[in-house]
Amino acid sequence: MNRNELRKMKIAVLYGGVSSEREVSLRTGSAVLTALTRCGYNAVGIDADRDLAGKLLATGAEVVFIALHGRHGEDGTVQGLLEILGLPYTGSGVLASSMAMDKVTTKRLFLQQGISTPDFCVYHRGDNVENFTAQIKHWPVIAKPVHEGSTIGVTIAHNPEELAAGLEAGLAYDRTILVEEFIQGDEATVSVLNGVALPVIQVVPKSGFYDFSSKYTAGQTEYLLPAPFTREIYAELQESAVAAVAILDCLGAARADFMIKKGKIYCLEVNTIPGMTETSLLPKAAAQAGIDFDELVQRILESAGTEK
Repeated sequence: MNRNELRKMKIAVLYGGVSSEREVSLRTGSAVLTALTRCGYNAVGIDADRDLAGKLLATGAEVVFIALHGRHGEDGTVQGLLEILGLPYTGSGVLASSMAMDKVTTKRLFLQQGISTPDFCVYHRGDNVENFTAQIKHWPVIAKPVHEGSTIGVTIAHNPEELAAGLEAGLAYDRTILVEEFIQGDEATVSVLNGVALPVIQVVPKSGFYDFSSKYTAGQTEYLLPAPFTREIYAELQESAVAAVAILDCLGAARADFMIKKGKIYCLEVNTIPGMTETSLLPKAAAQAGIDFDELVQRILESAGTEK
């Protein structure tokens, strides 16, 4: 769908929602809505609550820009609703969204396709905690709710007691917890826009761990752009990001996160709706590639015309 066509249509920007990442989504959506309006599009913002279908019909939306993060936005559920309503939308389709949101499914696909990812095991609500922690042979590990983002509910554990506490904390967000080897090395992220890798960013949080505060508080993290890796590592990161996104069949904008230790690259996960706030990584990478924020938003909008 080209820009001339899109300017004649009513565009709904979905933001907010009901996930634990609501506040981040409100910031992403506000930035996107402002950019679309500035660029001459007929855009309206919609807070994606439980009456989303009714709101979309009431506004006369013809195209949807999804600026939601987390559950009921990034996991294929909203995408499925929009498919039923017959509304074209930005980004990845139902299956790609749901697979990428599930960290365990993502990692299993990576391993099947030869993409390195940290060793892991999975804890399910009701499993015996002592038996589970006893199987861990190498510490530290990191425990993550399988279907959450923005490091919400994440714990780094150095022993069985810390892991037991981390599992309990994670269960407040999800019934399944991914427990993976904690890779202590350099952190990097690579955004992929319409199948093309953008410049690599090295992420250096002042706290030593890229948690929620480090991600969304200005000045808490240093972003090295372009990342000062060797030419070989830099190229491998970009190639791996494109491959990871392709394996999951993601469309529009996506972002793959990596750890690098002793020259080996480990892919952690893929985000199908990267943040667009003032501290977000996708806009930073796009700017380094000569794509300003307004242009980036329009390129993502054009993905609404892509067959899912």
